[in-house]
Amino acid sequence: MKTTQFGKKGWTPERISDLNEKTFVITGTTSGTGFEATRILLSKGAKVVMLNRNPEKSANTITALKQELGANINITNIRMDLAELASVKKAAEEVLKTVPQIDALICNAAIAQVPKQTFTVDGFESQLGVNHYGNFLLQGVLYPRIEASKGRIVTVGSMGYNLGIKTIQFDDMNWDTNYSPNGVYSQSKLAQIMCVYELQDRLKKMGKHNVKVYACHPGASRTSLIKTSGGLMTRFVWQLMKLSPLVQSAEKGAYPELMCATESNLNQDGFYGPTGRGYFKGPVGECHLEPHAKDKPVMEKLWTLSEKATSFKWNI
Repeated sequence: MKTTQFGKKGWTPERISDLNEKTFVITGTTSGTGFEATRILLSKGAKVVMLNRNPEKSANTITALKQELGANINITNIRMDLAELASVKKAAEEVLKTVPQIDALICNAAIAQVPKQTFTVDGFESQLGVNHYGNFLLQGVLYPRIEASKGRIVTVGSMGYNLGIKTIQFDDMNWDTNYSPNGVYSQSKLAQIMCVYELQDRLKKMGKHNVKVYACHPGASRTSLIKTSGGLMTRFVWQLMKLSPLVQSAEKGAYPELMCATESNLNQDGFYGPTGRGYFKGPVGECHLEPHAKDKPVMEKLWTLSEKATSFKWNI
């Protein structure tokens, strides 16, 4: 069995100590890894603020968690649709008004393998719009509160970052000429991961050490991600895969983001997730990140483009 920096079993939530007095803001919590991460944080005494698109599903989630963990858990939901920059900004401003402290912002929500090119209300290709631009803006608006709290930003990427072209397609960001569901998903995840390491560099350069920024991936987990946005064939193949031993539970898929949100003295340079074959599952620890994900000129160009696209200048 592979040994990680946390031993043969890898990182597990047993390492999380009491989280009373800690507040976590997390996106996409009505199912899958986001739900499991929320459940585990609450079970350790944390306060959780959920950011979800669907109020009815959010209410059902709160009910289910209270039934399991008790009526006294500290959980709220603020409506946010990552596909609409106005909704992201409004939700983030509501967080700033009502949440005095953010120990970690966990950017967990995503869409994947959208079968045909579709656009957000802001005119972005949908996967890039939701997975990258929406999260970029959310992190930027909440950054001052996270900094004041000496908190963290955790971006849930994907090994999919390495399955498409090995750079950002700046000359056609909406993929008008060569759209492919997997190719664009890969691009959106590469963009997310690149901005983690670019933010790290910018904070170091400014001498700001209050905020830690991490990138992780969930491995192959039994979640509804493909079911909700993938095409018919992709969904069919994934349903078969979910029955195979290659795929782990959604709970285990939540471990990397929980580790990045709570583990003390975790090196920010790493890329974290299951370390087994193909990084599908296995003990959670540090994974190899391909060099193109830290291509500095591309990272810098992407950051500038993202500020322009979202009409938001980071205050760092």
